Amino acid sequence: MTKPVVAIVGRPNVGKSTIFNRIVGERVAIVEDIPGVTRDRIYSQGEWLDTEFQVIDTGGIEIGDEPLLVQMRAQAELAIKESDVIIFMVNGREGITHADQEVAKLLFRSKKPIVLAVNKIDNVEMQEQLYEFYSLGMGEPFGISGSHGLGLGDLLDEVKSHFPDQVEEPYDPDTIRIALIGRPNVGKSSLVNAMLGEDRVIVSDIAGTTRDAIDTPFSKDDQDYVVIDTAGMRKRGKVYESTEKYSVLRALKAIERSDVVLVVLNAEEGIIEQDKKIAGYAHEAGKAILIVVNKWDAFQEKDDKSMKNFEQKIRDEFLFLTYAPILFLSALTKQRMQHLLPLVNKVAENHTLRVPTHVLNDMIMDAVVMNPTPTDKGKRLKINYVTQVAVGPPTFVFFVNEPELMHFSYQRFLENRLRATFELEGTPVKIISRKKND
Repeated sequence: MTKPVVAIVGRPNVGKSTIFNRIVGERVAIVEDIPGVTRDRIYSQGEWLDTEFQVIDTGGIEIGDEPLLVQMRAQAELAIKESDVIIFMVNGREGITHADQEVAKLLFRSKKPIVLAVNKIDNVEMQEQLYEFYSLGMGEPFGISGSHGLGLGDLLDEVKSHFPDQVEEPYDPDTIRIALIGRPNVGKSSLVNAMLGEDRVIVSDIAGTTRDAIDTPFSKDDQDYVVIDTAGMRKRGKVYESTEKYSVLRALKAIERSDVVLVVLNAEEGIIEQDKKIAGYAHEAGKAILIVVNKWDAFQEKDDKSMKNFEQKIRDEFLFLTYAPILFLSALTKQRMQHLLPLVNKVAENHTLRVPTHVLNDMIMDAVVMNPTPTDKGKRLKINYVTQVAVGPPTFVFFVNEPELMHFSYQRFLENRLRATFELEGTPVKIISRKKND
């Protein structure tokens, strides 16, 4: 099920990043009182009244020909194009500016639902300042205060009222949905063709050939799959380029719809910082992950230690993906391709593993005997009970006497024991600590 997309749009320095952080519940966007500090789109997840949605924080739209302003405008236009609902933000203290009017004209052309948010309305006395903004022709203006968190409930109620009906995926629940992500020219389309055994996707040496996510259903050995090929994700400074206009957001949508994510690396080029950022999207989404090193046939100066050394580089660089198996292959020569789908099946099964409660608690009690719980200021963590509350990824709730006593190092120990006992290769594991009475 695809989540609605909300874009926060407006000229620079009206408080978009502050509102973005309020909606997603954490400090993701850079907040600084300097116009233009947010220079590209930032994506995250929001939730309101049990409805999840994606939020895009855009660089401010500003009229002008300076390169930075042109890029920021392009970013915002792409976000508008991809969104279901637009929050148009203005500054209540400054009133309507010429730039606000120009942004309004741009938004009118989008034909998207628009909710007008007048920021920096910090108290009741300032409510009268809202009347001016009716002249923008955007309907009722919603007075909010990013710094104080006022008025966001009414704003999000209005935003939610414009969400499109969510459509269920057309695939059988037993179908394994595979998303391929990676920067341009790592060979994702070639990998799709090798999986399918035929040329179903255009393959080119030109970076950015794939412009959109493409669903391709197929079956092998009585298992149904859908492979979702996505446009390559470039480093942030180049996202606005026309050759890959919507690649990042669409890749995020592909990740969201997938069961298993293949993080595709290029053996010839090695690992760069952007590879880690791309993999981070899948990790944060809680998806099963498999790292695929493509073009292994073209790796120069191979010897009996090359694969082991490359794998160690991956482990050193992708510290947050210690659970992800690594497969070296060549989509071009079909080298080791026969191992790919069996490994996809394995991590997909692990991602949906459900452990019986009594088995889980016996295992945890044995782990505590092996490594006693930590103490802090004379008080010891006591684990009363453990239960699995979700799959995809496996999520475990530990009911304890004091959640703050669950040190991250001990939580990591428990996760490692869970992985060793139940073979949770390829999937994240979530551990939640709650007070016994909660």
